[in-house]
Amino acid sequence: MLIEPGRMTLAQWRDVRDGTPVELDPKTAPQIAESAQAVERILAAKEPVYGINTGFGKLATVRIADDDLAALQRNIVLSHAAGVGDPMPVPVARLMMGLKLASLARGASGVRPETVALLLAMLQRNLVPVVPAQGSVGASGDLAPLAHMTAAMLGVGEVFVGGNRVPAEKALSAAGLEPLELGPKEGLALLNGTQFSAAYALHALIEAERLYRTALLSGILSTEAAKGSDVPFDQRIHALRGHAGQIETAAALRMLMQGSEIRASHRTGDIRVQDPYCLRCQPQVMGAVLDLLRQAAATVTAEANGVSDNPLIFADTDEALSGGNFHAQPVAFAADMIALALCEIGNLSERRIAMLVDPALSGLPAFLTPKPGLNSGFMIPQVTAAALVAENRQRATPASVDSIPTSANQEDHVSMAAHGARRLAAMAANVDAILGIELLAGAQGCDFHEGLAASAPVDAARAALRAAVPMLQDDRHMAPDIETAISIVRSGALIASLDLPGLAE
Repeated sequence: MLIEPGRMTLAQWRDVRDGTPVELDPKTAPQIAESAQAVERILAAKEPVYGINTGFGKLATVRIADDDLAALQRNIVLSHAAGVGDPMPVPVARLMMGLKLASLARGASGVRPETVALLLAMLQRNLVPVVPAQGSVGASGDLAPLAHMTAAMLGVGEVFVGGNRVPAEKALSAAGLEPLELGPKEGLALLNGTQFSAAYALHALIEAERLYRTALLSGILSTEAAKGSDVPFDQRIHALRGHAGQIETAAALRMLMQGSEIRASHRTGDIRVQDPYCLRCQPQVMGAVLDLLRQAAATVTAEANGVSDNPLIFADTDEALSGGNFHAQPVAFAADMIALALCEIGNLSERRIAMLVDPALSGLPAFLTPKPGLNSGFMIPQVTAAALVAENRQRATPASVDSIPTSANQEDHVSMAAHGARRLAAMAANVDAILGIELLAGAQGCDFHEGLAASAPVDAARAALRAAVPMLQDDRHMAPDIETAISIVRSGALIASLDLPGLAE
């Protein structure tokens, strides 16, 4: 896959994350070289330029002698590699490397071609730095995480190789690579930027799109189990309101329910006038989720294609302009949007599970067991889903409105994008489990409608579930069933062949 700086799509970033072999667009070579040459010309002018021949942050007024410029860049990397906590997951760290590579290759960062080449080579050889995930406040760049990434390029710290943690110097040598000796500005260019926060946000968007689509299927499965109506999905209702996500979601729900014998069985003689909101308002809630995710995707994709270090090098005029592109407020806001969307996908799903286990609402046996009382059936899986929803509600508290001054008040407003984006992986994992439980509950409910087929997509999903998890007749160890359902949700297999709305619409 070709990394084309400034033109990458969400699907391409997914490929980078998932380990697809990458190459850098060769058209970037002249602009990278010219940017590095501009730094040399700026240095030759002997004027103080932030980050090139001065200290950093609050120490920007300290002029650095020419003989110390190489040490200056190495020092900033080692001193800033001060992260703590568990390491980034390898796929997200790969994504961070790809984002930094694309940013540097725009030719506005002043790094040399050999520096870009080393980062590309590490990505190609799956030498993924061990990067502690805590320590960034999302302003002046994701400094600590990116410092750990850069330290590995210097042969300091560790990298993941085939799942094992290996000293960076040893891993580079085994791959036939030399540790990097930093040139002027290069340490700062590698450390400044939002690539840590943006990588987590992109990862969450990829997962959220899958979860949105899966929730459409699980929602219709539950609708079929409860003998719900498809009237609320009528296109005329949604056209009158005019929200694009709602209209597309309703169309998808109609498609998923088309041809259902279960639905046909109660078109006449059904005394219920309206279904509960968890069924009836799926287009409105999930459509709003889709609109929100698309807005977040537009922000994060723009960020991923931009340049966010400082100062920026303009080779046509030999200028180094100091600004604030490293401030991750756009990513922080987008992360909060994704958090809200993930929270609502889980909220609505859990309400459908609760509806299904309640015979007064669903018309099904209590807790979806053929022998209530002797058996508890889906009583506690619903409690588990409720617990996960509560966790996600707590995690959905906005991170973007927080700030804490750093660097002796030089960096007096920060975005907290790193926190906002990093929490999303755990939230998505919770939604995986909630949807897995709903799929099991919905399939169990449909099993009570023996002799009536659901729609083709729903019956295909039921068959896939039942191939792995049999109908619950008598109580059994539930955790393995739930773990199997979670694995199925994460695989995306149930929705792979379905034409459902997504973030690229």
